[in-house]
Amino acid sequence: MKTKVKKGDTVRVLSGSGRGLSGKVLAVYPKEERVIVEGVNVVKRRRRARRAGEKGQVVEVTIPIHISNVRALRSEG
Repeated sequence: MKTKVKKGDTVRVLSGSGRGLSGKVLAVYPKEERVIVEGVNVVKRRRRARRAGEKGQVVEVTIPIHISNVRALRSEG
């Protein structure tokens, strides 16, 4: 499927928990029809300790959203 959104575009989220937010597209996955938008759909994941003696961490990860839930904003100029 051809997408009208590409990496680096500024988009606005149309639906979901991030509705009304806008941000820059960090990645596009055309086969899955999903995009990652900066600052939208950020969740916390727990990461295990990799070695003995280290502690686990809580890491914020940006989850992709469906491409139909975003709209490209017009470029001014």
